[in-house]
Amino acid sequence: MQEKKVEFFSEGVKIAGILRSPDSASGPRPAIVQGPGWLGLKDAKLYLPYHEALTAAGFHLLIFDYRGFGDSEGDRGQLLPDLQLQDLINAVTYLETLPEVDAQNIGAFGSGGTGGGNSILLGAVDKRIKCVVSQVPVSDGSDWLHRMRQEHEWVAFLKLLSDDRKLRVVTGSGALVHPREEIMVATPERKLTNVKGDVDDKIPTQVPLACAEAILRYKPIDVVALLSPTPLLIIGVEDDAVTPTDHATDLYEAAGTPKKLIMQRDTTHYEAYKQFGGIVIPQIVEWFVNSMNHGVVDVHEETLTSTSFRSIQVKKG
Repeated sequence: MQEKKVEFFSEGVKIAGILRSPDSASGPRPAIVQGPGWLGLKDAKLYLPYHEALTAAGFHLLIFDYRGFGDSEGDRGQLLPDLQLQDLINAVTYLETLPEVDAQNIGAFGSGGTGGGNSILLGAVDKRIKCVVSQVPVSDGSDWLHRMRQEHEWVAFLKLLSDDRKLRVVTGSGALVHPREEIMVATPERKLTNVKGDVDDKIPTQVPLACAEAILRYKPIDVVALLSPTPLLIIGVEDDAVTPTDHATDLYEAAGTPKKLIMQRDTTHYEAYKQFGGIVIPQIVEWFVNSMNHGVVDVHEETLTSTSFRSIQVKKG
């Protein structure tokens, strides 16, 4: 797998990314765009097994830091899904400018909470996307934040948001909070896991409380039906305490066809990445390979006297 740092602009904001590519490729090849999951960064080692498998299958993979995070420019810690979607759309446009990319053959991959939800939002609004994979997604931000809290905590949280909204109107600024402890509420597993330990110390520890209102409005469930006929693969975890299982199944039920659901059992949200990676990652690769509108067929041919190999560009439909 080859790797290079890249930059592009999203509405004037410089975005830092990594383009991972096959070791050898002839002609333009399909590409996949990925924005990280909730509070994730492009450098996370968690994503490497996925990218290694996808580039080995002949795909370019662009992953980037959303504006305000990691190496990208922008206001630090602005956790706003609408702007993240804008960054994803501009990332697709950037891929279209690269001569090594088949601009008619771009897919979307997202993993982890809003990462999984964002890939669905992108596919719903941007018809340049030919295939979507959404892993452990959030379907409804309000329900997601609500279910992290006991009912009295939820009532108090809504009052906190209301008070902060009034404060911002009167003073021009509001409260700053820890995104993992005061917007999302970390599960015991999240507090103990080291699955994102390589990037955890690089995320903002304070973001505007106002960002929570944007999460409350976050509803991929409302647009997932617009994806069809773009193929959609959803991956969930049974009894998931981080992104509820029914968020994945609700998205699957609401989606049009073609679609596929993979449910991982006897595991947990973070453990599943390692425990079932050997099963799930090949399924992801197969979904992208089989679902793209255009593709490359590798032909191996053997005769009594020789062995040959060639690639044929094909167009479906």
